[in-house]
Amino acid sequence: MRISLFVGQGAELNPEQAPGLVSAIHKQAVDSPLWCGFLGLAGDEQSDQRHHGGSERALHYYPAEHYAWWQTWQTALGLPAPRTPWQPAAFGENLSGLGLSEAQACIGDVYRLGEALMQISQPRSPCFKLNQRFGYAHLSQVMQLSGRCGWLLRVLEEGEVAPDAELQLADRPYPELTVKRAADILFNQVRNEADLQLMLDNPALSPNWRQHAANWLEHGVVADWRRRLLGPAEFQLPS
Repeated sequence: MRISLFVGQGAELNPEQAPGLVSAIHKQAVDSPLWCGFLGLAGDEQSDQRHHGGSERALHYYPAEHYAWWQTWQTALGLPAPRTPWQPAAFGENLSGLGLSEAQACIGDVYRLGEALMQISQPRSPCFKLNQRFGYAHLSQVMQLSGRCGWLLRVLEEGEVAPDAELQLADRPYPELTVKRAADILFNQVRNEADLQLMLDNPALSPNWRQHAANWLEHGVVADWRRRLLGPAEFQLPS
């Protein structure tokens, strides 16, 4: 499966309506080989390093086929055109291609891309900055409920990667936990102890996701995702 590469730098998302809200979601296609290190692609930036980036979230993959779904969603609801067109890199991904979705990819999958070796660490957790990016007050919630979030990867071996490189599956140690199932367990279903234990027992799942599963198992209370999904009051769009 051939992959496109995207990198970007931090910039204000919506200066007129949300001054001061900065994100590195603005990615551009790469047309020459790049070094892929343990913290991601050379030339790529994460503005909010508390919630983005780091070794567990070095790269973001988003399935290119989802863009047609978003176009249909917008049209079906009679919504105005988005601030950012439905096209690859719009969701801030570093990697994108056709033929691999959240229902197929599994936590712990290991892939070779050029010289680099990478592993799926967790689903993406959509946040309120996507609402500002596209101009829809609840897009982050729609993404979370639909499961069209993409996923994040850690880099196991550094190396050079080129645009249109082949993404090759090298190992699938945990086929029972797809990316979509992991996201649904935490975000979209009632508390299920067996499912939460499945997440907790998966050593390839990033530590913060396993901690969320442990907390729900221990305390019986689901985490409150509202601030992540909707943001502070000053950055919320009218419904």
